[in-house]
Order: sequence, then structure tokens, then C-alpha cells
Amino acid sequence: MREVSRADVVLSGYGPVGQAFVEYLARQGDELARRHGVRVSVGAVRASSAQCLLREGEPVPPRSAWTPPVSLEETLDRTAARVFVQAIPSSPELRLHAAEEALVALRRGVHVVTATKSHLLSHWRDLDEAARAAGSMIRISGATGAALPAGDLAGTSLRGLGCTTIRACPNGTATFVLDRLAEGDSLGEAIREARRRGTAEADPSSDLSGADAATKVRLLAALAWGWDPASVQVRAEPVDEGTSRAALDAVSRARRLRAVASASLDEPHLVRVRLEETEPGDPLHALVGPEKAVVFGCPEAGDVIVSGGRSSPLGAALALVKDTIEVTAPRTGFL
Repeated sequence: MREVSRADVVLSGYGPVGQAFVEYLARQGDELARRHGVRVSVGAVRASSAQCLLREGEPVPPRSAWTPPVSLEETLDRTAARVFVQAIPSSPELRLHAAEEALVALRRGVHVVTATKSHLLSHWRDLDEAARAAGSMIRISGATGAALPAGDLAGTSLRGLGCTTIRACPNGTATFVLDRLAEGDSLGEAIREARRRGTAEADPSSDLSGADAATKVRLLAALAWGWDPASVQVRAEPVDEGTSRAALDAVSRARRLRAVASASLDEPHLVRVRLEETEPGDPLHALVGPEKAVVFGCPEAGDVIVSGGRSSPLGAALALVKDTIEVTAPRTGFL
């Protein structure tokens, strides 16, 4: 029988993604341990104004039972955590806080697994240097496409394959809205339907402006080519009221309009997001509704394509689970 090691985790952020992370581990912890040889246990949950410490197998108590937060250093020591998991919002207001906490963990030799994007854009070099100095790791699958494993491909699986371009529809909301526009919906109707289905957030401006897609490709380019995301320029074409006609025109020619984010070694440190008519046979043309895809252009090896992956709090939580197992599970044999 496989020996099972233990991986205690401190979780920062207890919104929908953080809650889904905790709930999934509670349901599937035994099966994950059996399959992967590591038992992931949440030892503490931290929010902006409170935290709770947990014994193994203990559920997260109501917020009224949480206590005032202590320093992250003390929490990491008290839990003997091997991994610090970040599920706080990717907002400008929390960027510095997210960066500071990730640096604290990395410098103490604690691995960081994050679905938060903001500090990755501004503090990539600092985080990388801290991790290398202490021998710790950072994994960002939840920030590059939720359950879509594009970050894994960009960071490790493409090594030696000569990837020169990235072309992606990494934002499911934009794809869904464009498909609804092609069916004759107004922009407002398309957004309302996306919200009703849980595809769009209350404020979809980042999705429709191209900012979110650009962010994900900036991060993929950083993993694939070593670009510093802070130095990458973005030129984005938004989905707006004037897009309806273009979507209808495209479908009349058996094409589909897509918000395509791209980067190329021929244009260093530039990410473009453009509304493109895609033809049958194009992997981005085949997407339906909120689906996502990334095409890594490798001239000699051939294109490497990844598509699918749930865009939801559970999808992001599963990415956090996957990354946590990846940095803690024993590696022998085929594993």
C-alpha cells in the first residue's frame, strides 16, 4: 500500500473559491490521498479581519466563531503548513497585500498556490527570486484559466518544443456573449443571460474589455518565455454595443467572432486582444458558450492545443487542489 504523506495548508480568502476548495477536500480527501500519496489538510483559513485554526477533519466554523488574525508568520508556524493557498480577489486594492503574504510564505520555504492574478502581474520577479532563494515553488493554474491546465503546458510541458506563439480565448464570458450576439441578442441581453447561467460576474467589464484575457496570456507568456508581466504592453479591442453587427456578419459566412488574445516571440512583451472571425477547423472557432482554449504554436513540433475546463468557483478550486498536490506529492516511478 502506498505511503501517504501529509500536507497542511493555510488558505487565504474564504469567498466562493475558497469555500469550494475546503468543501472539495472534505469530500474527496481520502480518495486524493489514495490516488496521489498526499493528504491535504486545511490547518487555517484567513480573511481580511479574522481567521480560524482547524484540527484535522474539523469543518470551518461560522464566521462568528473566528478570532482576530495574527501575523501570517505565526499562522504558518502554528500549522506547520507546507503550502499557502491564495483565493482572494484579484483587485488592485489587494495587490500589495497578496504580494506581501506570498513573499512571506515563499521566504519561509512554504510553497505558494494562487488563483489571485493581480500580484503576479506586478511582483513576478520578486516572487520568483524569493522562491528560488528559499527552494520553494509557485503554481498559478487557478490564475491562468481555472480548470483549464494551460499554465501547466506553458510552464513545463512545452519545454524543448520551440513554442513561438500563443493564441487563446481564455475568457469564457467573452466567448459566450459573442455567441449570443451572433444569435441576435443585444449586448445587454447577452450579459444578463451570462449572469443567469453563472458565466459572468456582476461586473463583466474586465471580461468584455479584453483585460482578463490579456492578463492570462501575459501570465502564460511569462511561464513559457520568461517575460516579466509588468513589462508587457496590452492592446485590446473590446466587446461593446458595436460588436453585434460584426458577430452577425461573421455567422452569415459560417464563421464565428472570437475575442482572441495573442502573443508572439516576434513581438516581444506585447499582448494583443482582437475580435477575429474564425473559420471551421480553427480550435477557437469550435468553442461553444463559455468554453476556453489556448493554442501554443510550435513550428517544428506542431500546435499544442488545450481546451475545456470549468469556469466557475469549483473550477478555480480544483485548480488550487491540483497545484497543491503537484507541489507536495511524492515523485517516483511514473509519477
